[in-house]
Order: sequence, then C-alpha cells, then structure tokens
Amino acid sequence: MVKAADRAKNPARSSVWLETNKRGRAARGGSGPAGLDRDRIVGTSIRMLDEEGLAKLSMRRLATELNVTAMSLYWYVDTKDDIIEYALDTCYGEVDLAAVVAADGWRERIRLLATEYRRMLVRHPWMSAVAGQYLNVGPYAIAVGSEMQRAVRDTGLPLSRTPSAMSAVFQFVYGYGTLEGQFGRVAQQAGMSQDDFYTDSVAAFREDEQFAEALEDMNEVLDERLSHGSVDEIWDRDFDYALDVLIAGIEVMVERGRAEAAAERGAHG
Repeated sequence: MVKAADRAKNPARSSVWLETNKRGRAARGGSGPAGLDRDRIVGTSIRMLDEEGLAKLSMRRLATELNVTAMSLYWYVDTKDDIIEYALDTCYGEVDLAAVVAADGWRERIRLLATEYRRMLVRHPWMSAVAGQYLNVGPYAIAVGSEMQRAVRDTGLPLSRTPSAMSAVFQFVYGYGTLEGQFGRVAQQAGMSQDDFYTDSVAAFREDEQFAEALEDMNEVLDERLSHGSVDEIWDRDFDYALDVLIAGIEVMVERGRAEAAAERGAHG
C-alpha cells in the first residue's frame, strides 16, 4: 500500500499495484473485522462515489456506511488514495472484453471498446477526474488498454502511428463520456431530467439579450437538436457519427500509407 507522504514524494512510483509498494507494506497481525474485506470496501466506495462524488468520500464516512470503525479499514488499505485506485480499476472491469474479442474485425472491436468505455465513464462520472491522477496499471485497466492496442494495431497502420490513432479514438471517447456524465450529474443535482434541464438551459440562453448576435448562426442547429428527440438520443446520435468519422479517417490513413509505400517501392524498383 502507499502512504500519503510517499505518494507526494514520488507519485510516479506510488501505485498500489506496483510490486515495490506491495513488498513495502507492513504485515498486520491477527485478522480483520468479521464480514469486512477489500472487495466490500471497494464496492461500497464505488456506490458512494457514484452517488456523491469524490469530495464526499472519506475514511470516516466510508466506515459509517460499512458500520465499522474507521480503524477497521486500515487492515486492508492505508489511505483513501488506495481505495480510489482499487475502485478505478474495478470499474474498468465492467468493460465487456469477451464481446470485444468475439467481434468481427477491427472496426467492430473499436466500436465496442469505445461504446463500453463511454458507458463506464457515464456510469461513474468521478472516474474522469481521477484517471489522470493515478497510473491506471491495475489488472482490469491493463486488460482494457491491451485490447485497445490490439484493435488499433490490426487496422494496418504502421506501429509508429498506432499511438496517435488510439489517442484520436479513445481520447475523444474520454472527453465525450466525461461531458455526458457531468451533464447527467448536474441535471440530477438540479432535480431535473436531462431533457428538462437541456430545454430550460437553451431557453435561458436564447432569452438573454447579450447572446442575440451569437444566436444568429446557432438557432438552426439549436432548433434541429431540440426537435431530434431526447437528450439520450442526441448523445447516442452524435457519438455514433463522430466514431464513424474517426474510423473512416483511420481507413483513409491506412490506404494513404499503403499508397506511399507502393510509390516508394516503385521509385526504388
């Protein structure tokens, strides 16, 4: 496990998943409280994070939720950061990798991975904020990342271009899922459905005179979106089309690379 002071001194080596940290944890004698284990701690933490967000999670509140003393948690974790790392990786385990592996061809595998990743981020809005704060080297995160790499590798892009293609697809998904998840959370906090929150927000924007000039070029788009369907349908429609654009872009780059390679062979032939 990772002490808070060690995490601050050397964040690049502070993950709970690194072997150096596992070896460095002092053994605790005896046994922990009955009915308590790390899986239960992590599962309860995820539920609390989903319901209340990162700011409300504390060891004391978690202990109260589990009906144990705060000290009981320290049989299994050293800090709240440990819990967040375990929770983060557990959520990666929700990605249906079996369906991805069974999919036909790299295009469908990328679509499934992107869709599963998006759904994970929307279910757990707190994940976006912490994904960049930890190393994401738990077993589930590694498994998801490996499938992403394999899918992009099988596109036919050269090795030097696969990281760029991965970024184009999955950083897009990260941003999209983050916005979608946060929008849902804000609507929930306002006590409104996403549809009502969106409609009221657009109306407030349109009724404010300071935005009149900007709206001249936006009214047509706003009208189209308001008439298209529910907010969920808009999220799905935009995501699917944007993903199609990215996949089409990969196809173009693959063909361009093949043409350039053929031209170079001809020039030297």
